[in-house]
Amino acid sequence: MFIDSKPEKSYAWFIRPFFWKQKHKYGQVLIPGKIWGRVPKLFAAVALLYGALDRKKSPLQPMLRSLVTVRVSQINHCAFCVDINSMTLAKRCDSEDKLLQLEQWRDADCYSAMERAVLEYTEAITYSDREVTAELMGAVKQYFDDDAVVELTGLIAFQNLSSKFNAALDIPAQGFCQVNS
Repeated sequence: MFIDSKPEKSYAWFIRPFFWKQKHKYGQVLIPGKIWGRVPKLFAAVALLYGALDRKKSPLQPMLRSLVTVRVSQINHCAFCVDINSMTLAKRCDSEDKLLQLEQWRDADCYSAMERAVLEYTEAITYSDREVTAELMGAVKQYFDDDAVVELTGLIAFQNLSSKFNAALDIPAQGFCQVNS
């Protein structure tokens, strides 16, 4: 890692409950939280955005959100994100094949037409040499209304922010998903 975390007691008072919650949920504090937490205002902004995107009443199914976050993480070479998001996908997925074949999703038979449209859209946003065409947007809008497209786009953009942040600072995997190791 290029930036070290600080001792937990030295973080802003309002960040420490997030750390407690992470310990309770994951058994450990997440390294990216400690790094974002070095700048409390950034931590708060990122936490609020993540909470808005990962809410239970999202129009995007949890499994689909996980497919998106793992694929973006793979593209951006974020070891931490692939690790934690793969764990979440494995819990949410109806098929381990979807996790194992995600990097080669075009050649796999386990993805629905909706998932394929979303993965194509995800890659068009994430790869700098691709673009979102009217045809691709039409394919996505077959499955989602305008508000859900905004939310899907926000999720992809957020995961790009998160995975590029973690990859740039060389934040390692924390051992959450043994399937993807």
